[in-house]
Amino acid sequence: MTATPSTGTESVRTSYKVRASELRGRNWLNTGGKQLALEDFRGKITILDFWTFCCINCLHVLDELRPLEATYSDVLVTVGVHSPKFEYEADPVALAAAVERYEIQHPVLDDPELITWQAYGARAWPTLVVVDPEGYIVAHLSGEGHAAGLESLVEELITEHEAKGTLHRGTGPYVAPPAREGDLRFPGKAVALENGNFLIGDSGHHRIVELGNDLSTVVRTFGSGVKGFADGEAHSAQFNEPQGLTLLPTALAATLGFHAVIADTVNHRLRGLNLDSGNVTTLAGNGIQRLLDADQARSAVDENDEETWLSDLGNNPLGTSLSSPWDVLWSEKANALIIAMAGTHQIFSLDPVTSALAVFAGTGLEGLTDGPASESWFAQSSGLAADKQGNIWIADSETSALRRLVLADDGSVETVETAIGAGLFDFGFRDGEAAEARLQHPLGVAALPDGSIAIADTYNGAVRRYDPASGTVSTLARGLNEPSDVQLDDTVDGDPVLLVVETNNHQLVRLPLPAEALIVDEGASQTQRPKSPVAAGEHALTVRFSAPTGQKLDDRWGDPTQLKISSSPEELLLSGGGTSTGLTRTLELNPEVAEGVLHITARAAACDGVPGGEIPMHAACHLYQQDWGIPVILDAEGDTELVLDLRGLDN
Repeated sequence: MTATPSTGTESVRTSYKVRASELRGRNWLNTGGKQLALEDFRGKITILDFWTFCCINCLHVLDELRPLEATYSDVLVTVGVHSPKFEYEADPVALAAAVERYEIQHPVLDDPELITWQAYGARAWPTLVVVDPEGYIVAHLSGEGHAAGLESLVEELITEHEAKGTLHRGTGPYVAPPAREGDLRFPGKAVALENGNFLIGDSGHHRIVELGNDLSTVVRTFGSGVKGFADGEAHSAQFNEPQGLTLLPTALAATLGFHAVIADTVNHRLRGLNLDSGNVTTLAGNGIQRLLDADQARSAVDENDEETWLSDLGNNPLGTSLSSPWDVLWSEKANALIIAMAGTHQIFSLDPVTSALAVFAGTGLEGLTDGPASESWFAQSSGLAADKQGNIWIADSETSALRRLVLADDGSVETVETAIGAGLFDFGFRDGEAAEARLQHPLGVAALPDGSIAIADTYNGAVRRYDPASGTVSTLARGLNEPSDVQLDDTVDGDPVLLVVETNNHQLVRLPLPAEALIVDEGASQTQRPKSPVAAGEHALTVRFSAPTGQKLDDRWGDPTQLKISSSPEELLLSGGGTSTGLTRTLELNPEVAEGVLHITARAAACDGVPGGEIPMHAACHLYQQDWGIPVILDAEGDTELVLDLRGLDN
């Protein structure tokens, strides 16, 4: 299918309709055991959501789609196509747990071999493909932020197919699974209290739990247990999948009026908890996932403006949008709260006294890049810990990496370093020299008294150990079910004991810290995405974007689109890298580099308005963005062009 690139509000036209491919995979979930086919969705508007459960952007899309699914329940069906990135995600038991954990209320196709992924030409997680009631593809969308555009498209399809008589109203094929019982449900993080108990982010129950030292007695709870957002008393406050938490120093807590800070992940907020009264307050976040306002959206394509936006976020944290804060840590050296902002691939800081909120490290681009804080790249940072020197260790989950922020004497970031990890698509279970060692999507990290670092190596079901002195990696425990947090348990007398949050077994467990660690080598792996064969030399790149109905590209201050392009290794690109406006670029690929990854970020800023008309003064503006990592292999007969969809329409 050939297509013309679009940078306006017109649709991307094709000369013929493309029929949707059959949905093929290993099994269906949320259907009551029924195996479905594409024919079962005839007469409905169908959104195919290509996702993988490690991906924070995919989790955002699940939440974006929920209101659409509720509003159009009689005409719209979402089908989650789970095409895994990591080896562990191909485990059907792990997938079933993820579907339950994230309360997915639509059919899910298990696509472990990426058969349906390839049939629909998916290139990134998440990818959305819209299929009309007659079984034809009408849109390809990448990334998040498409809810408004999808709603307008659904309305257009309803009008068209009701007139044609091809729209069939009625219930869809979703069948709810049985509810899970138990005191904890997919707990995420834990901190030790002075009384010997533990404070737990009981994510699946949308609450905070104080758990007794026996790890089974629920002493008290904070939050109603109903998903939502509300401040107030312990019994009425509401959270939405809270994950990380930290305790403040005693004197500071007395001054501020709260003792614990909670990363309320899906509410995109930081919350404060007074352990004496049980009262919950909001410290930062307006509840809107971090997007740009009108002025920022218009200037986001300018690198200088972007750097300003990325550094100082001001002194109004309650008016600032956050994006999936996953963990939070009080740093004595920085004299601030440090936040793993998983949704923007950054580290934030918040001074709770002055309310100063800032980006501590990370550009917002997804990847593994060290160096100055303002130039570093992270990928869904998910766990934080401070060592004796005050440096901050990070479990950087999507790069399967252990990172370190080296802090200067004034508490600023001196540099960003990688201890373990190779890139976005590299993982494994390998001990030994750190440069060759591999993790698989770690979510937690802790500094041990001897200066070594314990890592909750989540998708390997293990606790690993990194020794900075020797530069080696070993294994402390294995056979766990998605460990997401780890710490040394000082409440137990005798030999040292690790406390592990075992998320998918819905419990906390104690494990003896072994005198001698294991050395495991099950190999290094890479994400099994097909490598695109490309010819060396000039390579044409086009990103298709068509603004939704009711929006137009805001070109009042120049081209509102942007491409950022780089490669791993750097030598793969002879020219064509860097940042510039526009959604087309000519790359030159090095014939001396056999394979690598093209890193592509596309952005487009569109505002509410009529095509050809003026944009209202206070119009809502939207930033569309997607990061692609395209694995390529050089082949003399390979492609000489690459077409990606940020928002492509087929009519």
